Amino acid sequence: MLLTRLILAVCLTLAPALARACDTALILTIDVSNSVDVAEYRLQTNGLAQALEDPDVIEAMVAGASHIAVVQWSGADRQEISIPWTPIRSALDVQSLSQRARLLERAFVLSDTAPAEAINFSLQMFADVPQCLRRVIDISGDGTPNAGANVREARARAERQGVTINAIAIESLGVAITNFYREAVITRDGFVMTARTHREYPQTLRKKILRELSQILG
Repeated sequence: MLLTRLILAVCLTLAPALARACDTALILTIDVSNSVDVAEYRLQTNGLAQALEDPDVIEAMVAGASHIAVVQWSGADRQEISIPWTPIRSALDVQSLSQRARLLERAFVLSDTAPAEAINFSLQMFADVPQCLRRVIDISGDGTPNAGANVREARARAERQGVTINAIAIESLGVAITNFYREAVITRDGFVMTARTHREYPQTLRKKILRELSQILG
């Protein structure tokens, strides 16, 4: 009887920790299609690194026991896992992730824009991450599709699998890309944020990551 009570007590103690093994699995995608020049690519990778260095982002990632991965995407057959799933358990984990993001080499050049394939590629990655309370794909880009499959069908596949898609639309003029992402890319529980040029990308990404993690952390 004493042994049974001891085992029960240990299980009750460990239950919250086990339940929080992973709150959020988040895939951050980077558009490296032909519309993104060398300087804009570096603004994206440096912006990702800067966002990950933000104290509020670090705190939210650690508190949420997040798992993070980074994907570069462009044409229909061009997607690459640039940073595989990385569990975040401490600020040092986020710092290491930031350093890796800053040093990323560009995966593709002179390629089309195929966000549907980026979504489908990312969906397959969730099979390799521990069960999380929430699974999120971030799609960021500065153009609409000119190649690949139907984006709405890819979004519907994500919704059937319980995956949220959020987006950053990088605009130079108007809101055409923002409207496209809102109408065709993000899921019903997702949202889109607008960055005016690539230079606004770092602060927009920071706000988006905090919003994504706060949705589950409260």
